[in-house]
Amino acid sequence: MTEIIANTKKLFIKTYGCQMNVYDSDRMADALAPHGYEPTGDIMAADLVLLNTCHIREKASEKVFSELGRMKELQDLRRAAGADLMIGVAGCVAQAEGEEIARRAPVVDMVFGPQSYHRLPEMLSEAASRRSLHPSQQRAVVDTDYPEEDKFEHLPAASKEVTIKRGLTAFLTVQEGCDKFCAFCVVPYTRGSEVSRPVSQVLTEARNLVAAGVKEITLLGQNVNAYHGLDAAGRTVGLGELAYLLADIAGLERVRYTTSHPRDMDDALIAAHRDLDILMPYLHLPVQSGSDTMLKAMNRRHTAAEYLRTIERIKTARPDMALSGDFIVGFPGETEQDFEDTLSIIRDVGYASAYSFKYSTRPGTPGANLGGQIAEEIKTERLHRLQDLVNAQTTAFHAACVGKTMPVLIERPGRMPGQVGGRSPYLQAVHLDGSPDLIGAIHQVEIVGTSTNSLVGRLKVAQAA
Repeated sequence: MTEIIANTKKLFIKTYGCQMNVYDSDRMADALAPHGYEPTGDIMAADLVLLNTCHIREKASEKVFSELGRMKELQDLRRAAGADLMIGVAGCVAQAEGEEIARRAPVVDMVFGPQSYHRLPEMLSEAASRRSLHPSQQRAVVDTDYPEEDKFEHLPAASKEVTIKRGLTAFLTVQEGCDKFCAFCVVPYTRGSEVSRPVSQVLTEARNLVAAGVKEITLLGQNVNAYHGLDAAGRTVGLGELAYLLADIAGLERVRYTTSHPRDMDDALIAAHRDLDILMPYLHLPVQSGSDTMLKAMNRRHTAAEYLRTIERIKTARPDMALSGDFIVGFPGETEQDFEDTLSIIRDVGYASAYSFKYSTRPGTPGANLGGQIAEEIKTERLHRLQDLVNAQTTAFHAACVGKTMPVLIERPGRMPGQVGGRSPYLQAVHLDGSPDLIGAIHQVEIVGTSTNSLVGRLKVAQAA
Protein backbone atom coordinates (compact mmCIF):
# COMPACT_ATOMS: atom_id res chain seq x y z
CA MET A 1 0.00 0.00 0.00
CA THR A 2 1.34 3.45 -0.88
CA GLU A 3 2.05 5.71 2.05
CA ILE A 4 -0.43 8.54 2.36
CA ILE A 5 1.59 10.86 4.55
CA ALA A 6 5.24 11.49 3.75
CA ASN A 7 6.11 13.41 6.91
CA THR A 8 5.27 12.67 10.51
CA LYS A 9 1.94 14.07 11.61
CA LYS A 10 0.30 14.05 15.01
CA LEU A 11 -2.67 11.85 15.91
CA PHE A 12 -4.89 12.52 18.92
CA ILE A 13 -7.50 9.91 19.88
CA LYS A 14 -10.15 10.60 22.50
CA THR A 15 -11.58 7.33 23.77
CA TYR A 16 -14.96 6.93 25.43
CA GLY A 17 -16.45 3.89 27.14
CA CYS A 18 -15.26 0.35 27.57
CA GLN A 19 -11.87 -1.36 27.54
CA MET A 20 -12.59 -2.64 24.04
CA ASN A 21 -12.67 0.94 22.83
CA VAL A 22 -9.26 1.47 24.46
CA TYR A 23 -7.96 -1.54 22.54
CA ASP A 24 -9.59 -0.30 19.32
CA SER A 25 -7.98 3.12 19.75
CA ASP A 26 -4.57 1.49 20.09
CA ARG A 27 -5.15 -0.53 16.92
CA MET A 28 -6.26 2.61 15.05
CA ALA A 29 -2.92 4.14 15.97
CA ASP A 30 -1.22 0.97 14.73
CA ALA A 31 -3.09 1.22 11.42
CA LEU A 32 -2.00 4.82 10.90
CA ALA A 33 1.61 4.48 12.10
CA PRO A 34 2.94 3.20 8.74
CA HIS A 35 1.36 6.24 7.11
CA GLY A 36 3.28 8.80 9.14
CA TYR A 37 0.97 9.41 12.10
CA GLU A 38 2.49 9.58 15.56
CA PRO A 39 0.23 9.61 18.67
CA THR A 40 0.19 12.77 20.78
CA GLY A 41 -1.47 13.66 24.06
CA ASP A 42 -1.74 17.31 23.04
CA ILE A 43 -4.90 17.91 21.03
CA MET A 44 -3.69 21.42 20.11
CA ALA A 45 -0.77 19.84 18.22
CA ALA A 46 -2.88 17.28 16.37
CA ASP A 47 -3.25 17.04 12.61
CA LEU A 48 -5.89 14.34 12.98
CA VAL A 49 -8.38 13.91 15.83
CA LEU A 50 -10.40 10.71 16.20
CA LEU A 51 -13.30 10.48 18.63
CA ASN A 52 -13.78 6.80 19.49
CA THR A 53 -17.33 6.86 20.80
CA CYS A 54 -19.46 4.67 23.08
CA HIS A 55 -23.23 4.22 22.81
CA ILE A 56 -23.78 2.74 26.28
CA ARG A 57 -24.12 5.90 28.34
CA GLU A 58 -27.16 8.15 28.38
CA LYS A 59 -27.35 10.88 25.74
CA ALA A 60 -24.27 9.49 24.00
CA SER A 61 -25.14 11.07 20.64
CA GLU A 62 -25.72 14.50 22.12
CA LYS A 63 -22.34 14.37 23.83
CA VAL A 64 -20.67 13.53 20.52
CA PHE A 65 -22.28 16.48 18.75
CA SER A 66 -21.30 18.75 21.64
CA GLU A 67 -17.70 17.55 21.34
CA LEU A 68 -17.78 18.13 17.58
CA GLY A 69 -18.78 21.74 18.25
CA ARG A 70 -15.55 22.14 20.21
CA MET A 71 -13.65 20.41 17.41
CA LYS A 72 -14.97 23.03 14.97
CA GLU A 73 -13.53 25.78 17.18
CA LEU A 74 -10.20 23.96 17.30
CA GLN A 75 -10.19 23.49 13.55
CA ASP A 76 -10.84 27.20 13.03
CA LEU A 77 -7.90 28.03 15.32
CA ARG A 78 -5.63 25.68 13.40
CA ARG A 79 -6.64 27.16 10.07
CA ALA A 80 -6.11 30.69 11.36
CA ALA A 81 -2.56 29.63 12.24
CA GLY A 82 -2.00 28.32 8.71
CA ALA A 83 -2.42 24.65 9.61
CA ASP A 84 -5.32 22.25 9.27
CA LEU A 85 -7.11 19.58 11.25
CA MET A 86 -8.90 16.47 10.04
CA ILE A 87 -11.60 14.97 12.26
CA GLY A 88 -13.02 11.46 12.41
CA VAL A 89 -15.78 9.88 14.49
CA ALA A 90 -15.35 6.18 15.24
CA GLY A 91 -16.95 3.57 17.46
CA CYS A 92 -20.48 2.62 18.36
CA VAL A 93 -22.20 6.00 18.02
CA ALA A 94 -20.65 6.28 14.56
CA GLN A 95 -21.92 2.80 13.69
CA ALA A 96 -25.44 3.59 14.86
CA GLU A 97 -25.73 7.13 13.51
CA GLY A 98 -23.14 7.49 10.78
CA GLU A 99 -25.25 9.24 8.17
CA GLU A 100 -26.79 11.55 10.78
CA ILE A 101 -23.34 12.60 12.00
CA ALA A 102 -22.23 13.31 8.43
CA ARG A 103 -25.38 15.38 7.84
CA ARG A 104 -25.36 17.37 11.08
CA ALA A 105 -21.62 17.92 11.50
CA PRO A 106 -19.91 19.14 8.30
CA VAL A 107 -16.69 19.49 10.32
CA VAL A 108 -16.31 15.71 10.25
CA ASP A 109 -14.12 14.17 7.55
CA MET A 110 -14.69 10.48 8.36
CA VAL A 111 -17.33 8.41 10.16
CA PHE A 112 -16.65 4.71 10.67
CA GLY A 113 -17.76 1.88 12.88
CA PRO A 114 -15.76 -0.53 15.07
CA GLN A 115 -15.69 -3.19 12.36
CA SER A 116 -14.07 -1.05 9.68
CA TYR A 117 -11.22 0.85 11.31
CA HIS A 118 -8.67 -1.40 9.55
CA ARG A 119 -9.62 0.60 6.44
CA LEU A 120 -8.61 3.89 8.08
CA PRO A 121 -5.70 4.64 5.73
CA GLU A 122 -7.96 4.32 2.67
CA MET A 123 -10.66 6.43 4.34
CA LEU A 124 -8.11 9.09 5.22
CA SER A 125 -6.86 9.22 1.65
CA GLU A 126 -10.42 9.53 0.31
CA ALA A 127 -11.26 12.23 2.88
CA ALA A 128 -8.17 14.21 1.90
CA SER A 129 -9.13 14.03 -1.79
CA ARG A 130 -12.65 15.29 -1.00
CA ARG A 131 -11.12 18.41 0.53
CA SER A 132 -10.29 19.55 -3.03
CA LEU A 133 -13.93 19.39 -4.15
CA HIS A 134 -16.30 22.34 -4.29
CA PRO A 135 -17.73 23.01 -0.79
CA SER A 136 -21.17 21.92 -2.01
CA GLN A 137 -19.74 18.48 -2.81
CA GLN A 138 -17.59 18.01 0.26
CA ARG A 139 -19.00 15.29 2.49
CA ALA A 140 -17.63 12.97 5.13
CA VAL A 141 -16.46 9.50 4.20
CA VAL A 142 -18.93 7.13 5.91
CA ASP A 143 -17.98 3.47 6.40
CA THR A 144 -20.37 1.60 8.68
CA ASP A 145 -20.71 -1.63 6.76
CA TYR A 146 -19.94 -4.95 8.38
CA PRO A 147 -17.05 -6.19 6.23
CA GLU A 148 -16.75 -9.77 5.07
CA GLU A 149 -13.00 -9.77 5.68
CA ASP A 150 -11.45 -10.26 9.13
CA LYS A 151 -10.32 -6.82 10.20
CA PHE A 152 -7.64 -8.27 12.48
CA GLU A 153 -6.00 -9.98 9.52
CA HIS A 154 -5.73 -6.61 7.79
CA LEU A 155 -4.31 -4.64 10.71
CA PRO A 156 -0.53 -4.26 10.91
CA ALA A 157 1.21 -5.65 13.96
CA ALA A 158 2.09 -2.97 16.47
CA SER A 159 5.74 -2.03 16.41
CA LYS A 160 7.75 -3.02 19.46
CA GLU A 161 8.32 0.66 20.26
CA VAL A 162 4.57 1.39 20.25
CA THR A 163 3.80 -1.70 22.31
CA ILE A 164 6.40 -0.84 24.94
CA LYS A 165 4.75 2.56 25.43
CA ARG A 166 1.58 0.73 26.47
CA GLY A 167 3.25 -0.49 29.65
CA LEU A 168 3.20 -3.71 31.63
CA THR A 169 -0.49 -4.44 31.09
CA ALA A 170 -2.38 -4.67 27.82
CA PHE A 171 -5.82 -5.39 26.42
CA LEU A 172 -6.28 -8.05 23.76
CA THR A 173 -9.62 -8.41 21.98
CA VAL A 174 -10.48 -12.08 21.37
CA GLN A 175 -14.23 -11.82 20.69
CA GLU A 176 -16.59 -9.15 19.41
CA GLY A 177 -20.32 -8.71 19.14
CA CYS A 178 -23.10 -10.41 21.03
CA ASP A 179 -26.01 -12.73 20.24
CA LYS A 180 -27.76 -12.38 23.60
CA PHE A 181 -29.97 -9.36 22.69
CA CYS A 182 -30.59 -8.13 26.23
CA ALA A 183 -33.49 -5.71 26.07
CA PHE A 184 -31.47 -2.74 27.34
CA CYS A 185 -28.37 -3.15 25.18
CA VAL A 186 -27.29 -1.69 21.84
CA VAL A 187 -24.21 -3.88 21.38
CA PRO A 188 -25.77 -6.39 18.93
CA TYR A 189 -26.80 -3.44 16.76
CA THR A 190 -23.47 -1.58 16.88
CA ARG A 191 -20.91 -4.40 17.17
CA GLY A 192 -22.84 -7.09 15.33
CA SER A 193 -23.15 -10.81 16.02
CA GLU A 194 -20.63 -12.84 17.99
CA VAL A 195 -17.32 -13.38 16.21
CA SER A 196 -14.24 -15.00 17.77
CA ARG A 197 -10.68 -14.55 16.57
CA PRO A 198 -8.73 -17.65 15.54
CA VAL A 199 -6.56 -19.15 18.27
CA SER A 200 -3.35 -18.55 16.32
CA GLN A 201 -4.12 -14.83 15.99
CA VAL A 202 -4.71 -14.48 19.71
CA LEU A 203 -1.56 -16.39 20.68
CA THR A 204 0.59 -14.48 18.20
CA GLU A 205 -0.60 -11.12 19.49
CA ALA A 206 -0.15 -12.27 23.09
CA ARG A 207 3.43 -13.42 22.38
CA ASN A 208 4.21 -10.08 20.69
CA LEU A 209 2.90 -8.20 23.70
CA VAL A 210 4.98 -10.30 26.10
CA ALA A 211 8.07 -9.86 23.92
CA ALA A 212 7.60 -6.09 24.32
CA GLY A 213 7.50 -6.36 28.11
CA VAL A 214 3.82 -6.90 28.90
CA LYS A 215 3.29 -8.99 32.04
CA GLU A 216 -0.51 -8.96 32.28
CA ILE A 217 -3.06 -9.34 29.50
CA THR A 218 -6.79 -8.73 29.78
CA LEU A 219 -8.79 -10.63 27.18
CA LEU A 220 -11.69 -8.56 25.88
CA GLY A 221 -15.05 -9.33 24.36
CA GLN A 222 -18.60 -8.07 24.56
CA ASN A 223 -19.35 -11.61 25.69
CA VAL A 224 -15.81 -12.88 26.18
CA ASN A 225 -16.61 -16.22 27.81
CA ALA A 226 -18.60 -17.16 24.68
CA TYR A 227 -15.26 -17.24 22.86
CA HIS A 228 -15.20 -20.07 20.31
CA GLY A 229 -12.14 -19.53 18.14
CA LEU A 230 -10.85 -22.13 15.70
CA ASP A 231 -7.42 -23.72 16.05
CA ALA A 232 -5.14 -24.79 13.18
CA ALA A 233 -7.06 -28.06 12.82
CA GLY A 234 -10.40 -26.26 12.52
CA ARG A 235 -11.43 -27.35 16.01
CA THR A 236 -13.44 -24.98 18.23
CA VAL A 237 -11.57 -23.79 21.31
CA GLY A 238 -13.39 -22.21 24.25
CA LEU A 239 -12.10 -19.55 26.63
CA GLY A 240 -11.10 -22.14 29.23
CA GLU A 241 -8.85 -24.00 26.81
CA LEU A 242 -7.49 -20.72 25.48
CA ALA A 243 -6.44 -19.83 29.03
CA TYR A 244 -4.37 -23.03 29.25
CA LEU A 245 -2.66 -22.15 25.94
CA LEU A 246 -1.87 -18.64 27.16
CA ALA A 247 -0.43 -20.07 30.37
CA ASP A 248 2.27 -21.76 28.26
CA ILE A 249 3.64 -18.42 27.04
CA ALA A 250 6.91 -17.79 28.86
CA GLY A 251 6.96 -14.38 30.53
CA LEU A 252 3.18 -13.93 30.68
CA GLU A 253 2.38 -13.77 34.36
CA ARG A 254 -1.26 -12.73 34.60
CA VAL A 255 -4.42 -13.19 32.55
CA ARG A 256 -7.80 -11.54 33.11
CA TYR A 257 -10.92 -11.37 30.96
CA THR A 258 -14.02 -9.22 30.69
CA THR A 259 -17.00 -8.97 30.17
CA SER A 260 -18.72 -12.29 30.87
CA HIS A 261 -22.25 -13.63 30.74
CA PRO A 262 -23.45 -16.04 33.46
CA ARG A 263 -24.82 -18.49 30.88
CA ASP A 264 -21.37 -18.97 29.36
CA MET A 265 -19.46 -19.91 32.53
CA ASP A 266 -18.92 -23.50 31.43
CA ASP A 267 -17.12 -26.33 33.24
CA ALA A 268 -13.92 -25.91 31.22
CA LEU A 269 -13.58 -22.24 32.13
CA ILE A 270 -14.29 -22.90 35.80
CA ALA A 271 -11.71 -25.72 35.74
CA ALA A 272 -9.16 -23.27 34.30
CA HIS A 273 -9.73 -21.03 37.31
CA ARG A 274 -9.11 -24.04 39.53
CA ASP A 275 -5.91 -25.12 37.75
CA LEU A 276 -4.17 -21.95 36.54
CA ASP A 277 -2.47 -19.53 38.90
CA ILE A 278 -1.96 -17.22 35.92
CA LEU A 279 -5.74 -16.69 35.73
CA MET A 280 -6.49 -14.00 38.27
CA PRO A 281 -9.06 -14.73 41.04
CA TYR A 282 -11.19 -11.71 40.15
CA LEU A 283 -14.20 -12.15 37.88
CA HIS A 284 -16.56 -9.56 36.43
CA LEU A 285 -19.86 -11.44 36.05
CA PRO A 286 -22.83 -9.10 35.55
CA VAL A 287 -26.27 -10.14 36.77
CA GLN A 288 -28.07 -6.75 36.24
CA SER A 289 -30.97 -7.59 38.59
CA GLY A 290 -31.86 -10.00 41.38
CA SER A 291 -35.50 -10.17 40.32
CA ASP A 292 -36.57 -13.02 38.05
CA THR A 293 -39.35 -10.80 36.72
CA MET A 294 -36.84 -8.15 35.69
CA LEU A 295 -34.35 -10.70 34.37
CA LYS A 296 -37.04 -12.10 32.09
CA ALA A 297 -38.05 -8.61 30.94
CA MET A 298 -34.38 -7.86 30.27
CA ASN A 299 -34.08 -11.09 28.23
CA ARG A 300 -31.14 -12.21 30.35
CA ARG A 301 -32.18 -15.88 30.00
CA HIS A 302 -31.11 -16.91 33.47
CA THR A 303 -32.72 -16.69 36.90
CA ALA A 304 -31.31 -15.28 40.13
CA ALA A 305 -31.03 -18.82 41.54
CA GLU A 306 -29.11 -20.00 38.46
CA TYR A 307 -26.72 -17.08 38.82
CA LEU A 308 -26.11 -17.92 42.50
CA ARG A 309 -25.47 -21.57 41.62
CA THR A 310 -22.89 -20.44 39.06
CA ILE A 311 -21.18 -18.33 41.72
CA GLU A 312 -21.15 -21.34 44.04
CA ARG A 313 -19.51 -23.52 41.35
CA ILE A 314 -16.87 -20.86 40.73
CA LYS A 315 -16.04 -20.39 44.42
CA THR A 316 -15.88 -24.16 44.96
CA ALA A 317 -13.24 -24.35 42.24
CA ARG A 318 -11.44 -21.17 43.32
CA PRO A 319 -12.24 -20.30 46.97
CA ASP A 320 -10.29 -17.04 46.85
CA MET A 321 -12.34 -15.73 43.91
CA ALA A 322 -13.70 -12.19 44.25
CA LEU A 323 -16.65 -10.99 42.19
CA SER A 324 -17.50 -7.78 40.40
CA GLY A 325 -20.89 -7.10 38.84
CA ASP A 326 -23.17 -4.77 36.91
CA PHE A 327 -26.59 -3.60 38.06
CA ILE A 328 -29.33 -1.65 36.34
CA VAL A 329 -31.93 0.05 38.52
CA GLY A 330 -35.25 1.35 37.31
CA PHE A 331 -35.74 -0.96 34.33
CA PRO A 332 -39.32 -0.53 33.04
CA GLY A 333 -41.79 -2.20 35.36
CA GLU A 334 -39.38 -2.56 38.28
CA THR A 335 -41.32 -2.62 41.56
CA GLU A 336 -39.96 -1.96 45.02
CA GLN A 337 -39.95 -5.73 45.60
CA ASP A 338 -37.98 -6.28 42.39
CA PHE A 339 -35.44 -3.79 43.64
CA GLU A 340 -35.30 -5.44 47.06
CA ASP A 341 -34.57 -8.73 45.28
CA THR A 342 -31.57 -7.03 43.68
CA LEU A 343 -30.32 -5.85 47.07
CA SER A 344 -30.80 -9.40 48.33
CA ILE A 345 -28.62 -10.97 45.65
CA ILE A 346 -25.92 -8.37 46.33
CA ARG A 347 -25.95 -9.39 50.00
CA ASP A 348 -25.83 -13.08 49.04
CA VAL A 349 -22.84 -12.71 46.71
CA GLY A 350 -20.80 -10.12 48.58
CA TYR A 351 -19.16 -8.18 45.74
CA ALA A 352 -15.64 -6.77 45.84
CA SER A 353 -16.83 -4.03 43.49
CA ALA A 354 -19.68 -3.30 41.11
CA TYR A 355 -20.87 -0.88 38.46
CA SER A 356 -24.41 0.40 38.75
CA PHE A 357 -26.54 2.55 36.49
CA LYS A 358 -29.96 4.06 36.19
CA TYR A 359 -31.80 2.59 33.22
CA SER A 360 -32.04 4.91 30.25
CA THR A 361 -33.67 4.09 26.93
CA ARG A 362 -31.61 3.23 23.87
CA PRO A 363 -33.46 3.82 20.59
CA GLY A 364 -33.88 0.60 18.66
CA THR A 365 -33.69 -1.69 21.69
CA PRO A 366 -36.74 -3.61 22.99
CA GLY A 367 -36.55 -1.85 26.35
CA ALA A 368 -37.24 1.51 24.71
CA ASN A 369 -40.75 0.37 23.78
CA LEU A 370 -41.75 -1.09 27.13
CA GLY A 371 -44.43 0.46 29.29
CA GLY A 372 -43.98 1.08 32.98
CA GLN A 373 -41.08 3.52 32.68
CA ILE A 374 -39.83 4.44 36.15
CA ALA A 375 -39.78 8.03 37.36
CA GLU A 376 -36.34 9.58 37.46
CA GLU A 377 -36.48 10.42 41.15
CA ILE A 378 -37.30 6.80 42.01
CA LYS A 379 -34.39 5.55 39.91
CA THR A 380 -32.06 8.02 41.61
CA GLU A 381 -33.18 7.00 45.10
CA ARG A 382 -32.79 3.30 44.34
CA LEU A 383 -29.39 3.82 42.77
CA HIS A 384 -28.16 5.57 45.90
CA ARG A 385 -29.39 2.73 48.12
CA LEU A 386 -27.75 0.12 45.92
CA GLN A 387 -24.47 2.01 45.74
CA ASP A 388 -24.41 2.45 49.52
CA LEU A 389 -24.66 -1.33 49.89
CA VAL A 390 -22.00 -2.06 47.26
CA ASN A 391 -19.65 0.58 48.66
CA ALA A 392 -19.95 -0.99 52.10
CA GLN A 393 -19.09 -4.39 50.63
CA THR A 394 -16.10 -2.94 48.77
CA THR A 395 -14.84 -1.29 51.94
CA ALA A 396 -15.23 -4.57 53.83
CA PHE A 397 -13.37 -6.46 51.08
CA HIS A 398 -10.47 -4.00 51.22
CA ALA A 399 -10.38 -4.22 55.03
CA ALA A 400 -10.30 -8.03 54.87
CA CYS A 401 -7.10 -7.80 52.82
CA VAL A 402 -5.22 -6.10 55.65
CA GLY A 403 -2.73 -8.53 57.18
CA LYS A 404 -2.54 -10.66 54.05
CA THR A 405 0.48 -11.00 51.79
CA MET A 406 -0.29 -10.96 48.09
CA PRO A 407 1.60 -10.73 44.81
CA VAL A 408 1.52 -7.19 43.44
CA LEU A 409 2.58 -6.22 39.92
CA ILE A 410 4.54 -3.00 40.44
CA GLU A 411 3.72 -0.78 37.46
CA ARG A 412 4.77 2.80 38.11
CA PRO A 413 6.20 5.37 40.52
CA GLY A 414 3.85 6.19 43.37
CA ARG A 415 1.99 9.39 44.09
CA MET A 416 4.58 10.43 46.68
CA PRO A 417 8.39 10.48 46.41
CA GLY A 418 9.87 7.15 47.44
CA GLN A 419 6.69 5.25 46.62
CA VAL A 420 5.72 2.81 43.89
CA GLY A 421 2.30 1.59 42.85
CA GLY A 422 0.81 -1.52 41.35
CA ARG A 423 -2.17 -3.86 41.22
CA SER A 424 -3.19 -6.76 43.40
CA PRO A 425 -4.65 -9.96 41.91
CA TYR A 426 -8.04 -8.40 42.67
CA LEU A 427 -7.28 -5.33 40.53
CA GLN A 428 -6.93 -3.10 43.58
CA ALA A 429 -4.47 -0.24 43.45
CA VAL A 430 -1.65 -0.84 45.94
CA HIS A 431 0.81 1.85 47.13
CA LEU A 432 4.00 1.11 49.06
CA ASP A 433 7.40 2.53 49.85
CA GLY A 434 9.97 1.27 47.40
CA SER A 435 12.57 2.18 44.82
CA PRO A 436 11.89 2.45 41.09
CA ASP A 437 13.87 -0.72 40.40
CA LEU A 438 10.88 -2.68 41.72
CA ILE A 439 8.84 -1.57 38.70
CA GLY A 440 8.23 -4.25 36.11
CA ALA A 441 8.00 -7.29 38.33
CA ILE A 442 5.63 -9.03 40.73
CA HIS A 443 6.61 -8.73 44.39
CA GLN A 444 5.17 -10.16 47.57
CA VAL A 445 3.55 -7.31 49.47
CA GLU A 446 2.02 -7.34 52.93
CA ILE A 447 -1.15 -5.23 53.06
CA VAL A 448 -0.92 -3.01 56.14
CA GLY A 449 -3.79 -0.60 55.59
CA THR A 450 -6.40 0.91 53.31
CA SER A 451 -7.02 4.34 51.89
CA THR A 452 -9.69 5.71 49.60
CA ASN A 453 -10.05 3.24 46.70
CA SER A 454 -6.65 1.62 47.32
CA LEU A 455 -4.53 -0.49 49.64
CA VAL A 456 -1.37 0.41 51.52
CA GLY A 457 1.38 -2.20 51.37
CA ARG A 458 4.81 -3.05 52.67
CA LEU A 459 7.37 -4.98 50.66
CA LYS A 460 7.76 -8.46 52.08
CA VAL A 461 11.46 -9.20 52.40
CA ALA A 462 12.35 -12.87 52.18
CA GLN A 463 13.94 -14.17 55.38
CA ALA A 464 17.37 -15.74 55.07
CA ALA A 465 17.41 -19.49 55.71
